[in-house]
Amino acid sequence: MWLWALLPICLAVFGTVGIWTVFGIAVTNGSVNLTEGVPYISTCGSYNPQSCLFSQICNTSSVLGLWIVVIRFQQVRDFGNHGWVNTASIVFGFISCVGLSILGNFQSILEIHVFGALLAFFVGLAYFWVQLILTYRAEPSQDRCWVGPVRATCCTICTILAFAMIGLHRMRYPSPAAVCEWTLVMLFFCLFGLFAVEFKHIDCHRLTVQKRALETDCFSASM
Repeated sequence: MWLWALLPICLAVFGTVGIWTVFGIAVTNGSVNLTEGVPYISTCGSYNPQSCLFSQICNTSSVLGLWIVVIRFQQVRDFGNHGWVNTASIVFGFISCVGLSILGNFQSILEIHVFGALLAFFVGLAYFWVQLILTYRAEPSQDRCWVGPVRATCCTICTILAFAMIGLHRMRYPSPAAVCEWTLVMLFFCLFGLFAVEFKHIDCHRLTVQKRALETDCFSASM
């Protein structure tokens, strides 16, 4: 059902547009001054009214991300690949999405905010690297020839940007570090959007509980 491909696309579009909206509001109301250089995303979202919007963008993106992580895990498992790589992917994905929510809801407590950012970005990087492995190990494989290189390129650039951001921040170059942060976040949303390629092959998605009990009821009804 190709409609499932809209889910990762919606996350990518919603996250990208939402973050830039926060930036626009921050510039409009004077919360950030562009003459001082490019501001960090967290700086743009630290003042009212955009702080509320920033929190909701992070929370909504976190929920959508968790949904995508679970569906992708189930898709890989349904194709017969349910080894430790797929298990690691869902663990990393959950941690990253929870970190995104922490990042958005604890803006005033710097230590917790930074902790959430580390979980969201660095554990998120681990998630996407694992997904790159699954791109070549798991089905569906119809678009593997171009999805794999694109995913590998994005993961490589994101990794470089993450470490460059930390290095530039420590060397007290906030504006270049902020540029790295903005580019990193945009690429993260693009990586989530790439799941549309795999999700267009989904036949159905349903939640079943007490499968054995259901089978017993069906057997009894047929008697």
